[in-house]
Amino acid sequence: MKAVRIHEHGDLEVLRLEEIPIPEPGPGEVRVKVAWSALNHLDTWVRRGVQGHEFPLPLIPGCDFSGTIDSVGPGAEPFEQGARVCIAPGFGCGHCLACSSGRQNHCRSYGIYGETVDGGNAEFAVVKKENLIPVPDAFPLDLAAAFPLTHLTAWHMVVDRCGVKPGDRVLVHAAGSGVSVAAVQIARLWGAEVMVTAGTDAKVALGLENGASFGVNYEESDWVKEGRAWTQGRGFDLIVDHVGADTLPKGIWSLAKGGRIVTCGVTSGAEMKIHFAPIFFKSLSILGSTMGGHGEQLEVAEHVFAGRLKPVVDSRFPLEQVADAHRKMGKREVFGKILLQVDPKAPASE
Repeated sequence: MKAVRIHEHGDLEVLRLEEIPIPEPGPGEVRVKVAWSALNHLDTWVRRGVQGHEFPLPLIPGCDFSGTIDSVGPGAEPFEQGARVCIAPGFGCGHCLACSSGRQNHCRSYGIYGETVDGGNAEFAVVKKENLIPVPDAFPLDLAAAFPLTHLTAWHMVVDRCGVKPGDRVLVHAAGSGVSVAAVQIARLWGAEVMVTAGTDAKVALGLENGASFGVNYEESDWVKEGRAWTQGRGFDLIVDHVGADTLPKGIWSLAKGGRIVTCGVTSGAEMKIHFAPIFFKSLSILGSTMGGHGEQLEVAEHVFAGRLKPVVDSRFPLEQVADAHRKMGKREVFGKILLQVDPKAPASE
C-alpha cells in the first residue's frame, strides 16, 4: 500500500511516500480502507519533532481519518466489512480507572493514532474496534474525517473543563484554527455569545460567519480594549486560548470575576510572565486541557451528524501532495481543516 512515513524529524522533505506491506488486524482490531485524512497541527509536530518527546519512528502520521472497514480481526464483531466509519483518534489501555471511567485522556498509557502508533496517511490503517465511529450513510466521509480531534478537544475545553452556560461571554483566539472553529460553534450551541480574534480581516469575517457575534483583527486593533467594550466592562466569562505567551497573560486581566481561561496549546511560546494578583482577587481559574474521553467523542459525533456542529473545510490535497498541505498549514493561511484525499475515488462534499 501507499503510505506517508516519517523516518527522521525535519522539514517537508522527511514526508516520504512509500510502498509498504498492508497491515493485518489483530484481536479486537479492524483494518480500515482510508478515504480521507485530515491534517492537524499535531501532524506538523510529529514531522518536526518536539523537544523532550520521543516519537516511535518510522511513523505514519494522520490522527483523523475516515473510510470503510476492509477486514475484521478476531473479536472485533459486530463491525462488518464495508461499514462506513471515522476514527476516534485517542485511546487508552482499556482497563485502568481512568479508562473505566470514560476518561481515556487521563490514562497513563494514552496514545493518539499518527503520534503514538501509525495513523491514517495511508491507504489502509489498523485501529482498535472501540475507536470506530459509525458514519451515517448520508453523511460525507470527507467531513467525517474533519471533526474528531479538533471538536473533541474544543468540547472538552468548553463544556467539560469550563462548564459553559447560556449567556456566557466567550473569547476564542485564532479564529481560523480547527479547535477555534469548533469552540465557537460549541459555545454557541450552549447559548453563549462569542468574540473571536484573528490576524486578518478576512479571517475575522469568516469567524463571524462561523457563529461569532464580534471579531477583532489583532494586527490592527487592541483586542483587550475591544473586548472590554464588547463585554461592557464586565470581562469574559471564558477564554479559549491555544496561542500562549502572546495572549494568555493579557487574557487573565480580561476575565470577569469567577472567569476561567482554558488552554490546550502554546503556539506562540510556553514560557511567559503571569501577574497573579487578579487570579486570587477575582477568583479566576487557569485550566489545562488535552483531548477528551471517548464518551465525549461520541457525543460530539451525534451533534456533527445531526448538523448542529458543522466541520469547516479549508482545502483538499491528494495524498501525494502531503508536503504542500503541511506547507500551507505552516503559513497560517488556513480557516478550518485541510484534508488529504487518500482514495482518489473518494467523493468530496460540496
